[in-house]
Amino acid sequence: MTTKEIAIKSIQQLPENASWQDILERINFVAGIRKGLQELDEGKGIPHDQVRDEFKEWLSS
Repeated sequence: MTTKEIAIKSIQQLPENASWQDILERINFVAGIRKGLQELDEGKGIPHDQVRDEFKEWLSS
């Protein structure tokens, strides 16, 4: 599916009375998810154990 097709499908899933702000937020959300998935595919992700350890430090402060 192309980027344009994904954008159109995402917008079509919004209610008929969606505002421009709703559309913008949906597009930004989908774009962020797709960027994150691409980064994971490229091996740029952070291992789960590392995230858990960092959260432990952050939550215990």
